[in-house]
Amino acid sequence: MNQENLNNSDILKVVTDVIESLDKDREREIISRRFGINERKETLEQIGEILGITRERVRQLEKIIIIKLKDQASKKPSDTLIDFESKLSEIITKEHGIARILKIASIFSPKPTKIDQSRIMFLCQISSKFNFLPDDDNYYASVVDQKYDVAKDIKPLIDSIVTYIQNSGKPLTIDQITSAKTISLDKKFVQSLTSSSKLISTLNGLWGLNKWPTVNPKNIRDKIYVTLKNNGKHMHFSEIAEQIRKSDFKRNNVTTQAIHNELIKDKRFILIGRGIYALKEWGYSRGTVSDIITEILKEANKPLHKDEIVKMVLKSRFVKETTILLNLQGKSRFKRVAKATYALVED
Repeated sequence: MNQENLNNSDILKVVTDVIESLDKDREREIISRRFGINERKETLEQIGEILGITRERVRQLEKIIIIKLKDQASKKPSDTLIDFESKLSEIITKEHGIARILKIASIFSPKPTKIDQSRIMFLCQISSKFNFLPDDDNYYASVVDQKYDVAKDIKPLIDSIVTYIQNSGKPLTIDQITSAKTISLDKKFVQSLTSSSKLISTLNGLWGLNKWPTVNPKNIRDKIYVTLKNNGKHMHFSEIAEQIRKSDFKRNNVTTQAIHNELIKDKRFILIGRGIYALKEWGYSRGTVSDIITEILKEANKPLHKDEIVKMVLKSRFVKETTILLNLQGKSRFKRVAKATYALVED
């Protein structure tokens, strides 16, 4: 087996060789079912029902078998396992000490399935050459260089990055994170650490908490917000839809009409022209052109020349000058008090 070109078939061969080294049928069955060796990954409950034992007993046996296989791998590894470990060592080195199982599986297959990932995870757990970060609420299953202790080194490092981002209150670039006195780590290493955290997401070069829509937009409205925010200026709803379809967002195949509907509903977005929207946080407020003129005159507390009014309206609305003038001349709330000069009609 050439470790330079390992693929899913090779991985299955490695797994099969390892499992066949077990001398008890029940041990082989538990591992095969638990890690989806036979195309189906089963739960502890499902395996317990089949074998007539409790869920907890299955978990205990799985742990015992993994320890047994790890001991065997350290003393007399198969040639196929040696090839796999060699390739895995290259990956871990390239990732600066830690790599998520999904990342590793994607190197062997462009679109790894859960079964592919499960088999990789099995081999990583029984290898004596690496440490293993198990999957839980805070971390993704990952493989760690043996020089790092998972509990003493890796978890505290990941947690410190999460805390720093949380305290910042906003998404940060990787340079901002690595420059922090409490972090002070190699940039590549920090990127690998963050990829193993379930609490951190990244988008467009920014890292933030998974619950922040700016780095992890989960619905159409959040995706619209991120698109406008990144663009930095107003956009037509059709442009927003097109940008989302071209993006790396999950489920980015949305219709233009759906985008328009969400823009209308969400108060974060302000209509400033015909089909043109901007973010409220940029200083825009809701209302018609007539409403904007009213606010301008109220704030001025005096009559204003039409040119001044036009200039001020155009700061918050993307409309034609004639539209503004028509509102001035055609609405009963405004009156001309001098040549081309207007004021509010008193209540």
